[in-house]
Amino acid sequence: MKKIFSGIQPSGTLTIGNYLGAMKHFVDLQHDYECMFCIVDQHAITVPQDPDELRDHKRKLAALYMAVGLDVNKSTIFIQSEVPAHAQLAWMMQCVSYIGELERMTQFKDKSEGKNGVSAGLLTYPPLMAADILLYGTDIVPVGDDQRQHLELTRTLADRFNRQYADIFTLPETKILGRRIMSLQNPEKKMSKSDANTKGFISMLDDEKTITKKIKSAVTDSDQDVRFDVENKPAISNLLTIYSLLSTQEVSSIEKEYEGKGYGAFKSDLAELTVSVLTPIQKRFYELYESDEVDNVLDAGSDTANKQARTLLQKAEEAMGLHRT
Repeated sequence: MKKIFSGIQPSGTLTIGNYLGAMKHFVDLQHDYECMFCIVDQHAITVPQDPDELRDHKRKLAALYMAVGLDVNKSTIFIQSEVPAHAQLAWMMQCVSYIGELERMTQFKDKSEGKNGVSAGLLTYPPLMAADILLYGTDIVPVGDDQRQHLELTRTLADRFNRQYADIFTLPETKILGRRIMSLQNPEKKMSKSDANTKGFISMLDDEKTITKKIKSAVTDSDQDVRFDVENKPAISNLLTIYSLLSTQEVSSIEKEYEGKGYGAFKSDLAELTVSVLTPIQKRFYELYESDEVDNVLDAGSDTANKQARTLLQKAEEAMGLHRT
């Protein structure tokens, strides 16, 4: 069975963009692949984090993974920092990386622009990401289109290592997930939990009143036609995408349903639909979050991940001459 690896940062409560763009797909993928889902806390600290909040966010993310439908009998859920091999292999990947190719990463340029001081961790984020993936002999990495460049670098580093030392790393394939969910206030920008404008995103844990208010205040386009047209009507197209993914209806059938009804009726129904999907997830989340089940799952996941990671790390260390014969 082919293996999948994916990681999400525990830097805040996930949005419906994270759910529809990634986690919903993970639930489907777990039936056909051996899945490793990592809570990448070492990536999160490339920017300052409150330690207590970071610890809490890790448990919340694990609970959300489970609440949306990940089956712990089919998928391994674990925390990155609890598997030392990630940091160890990351250093080895840094040593086969070139500064120029790290500086060319779009995300590094975007996040460092205009800052007086930039963390070295932000620059070396891609080699750590490569280590995350390569440690498990990953065949496929499901990511959003914005991570494509990092996956290309992962393949480059794996191939460079294999050629220079020993052929031990699998070159992973990239599986680009569905359409990105955009901000409710700026449809030109991806929905993000770190958006300073909280009206721009819907958190997975927002209550009914908050969800309804955010959707009803979402920006729309000039006319009142509920019609999918990304180029000319990006705002309503984004809302149609959300509606389609939540309801599993085709966009064309939604357009017909709201023909001549205007934005008000559409937004009202979208708010009701969003609440109906998130309510059972939230109920299950709080059951898990307030129990020991999350910690038990993370402990088991750490054991599984450590056993697998140590095997490949040892091969890589031997290949580089880091073990005495």
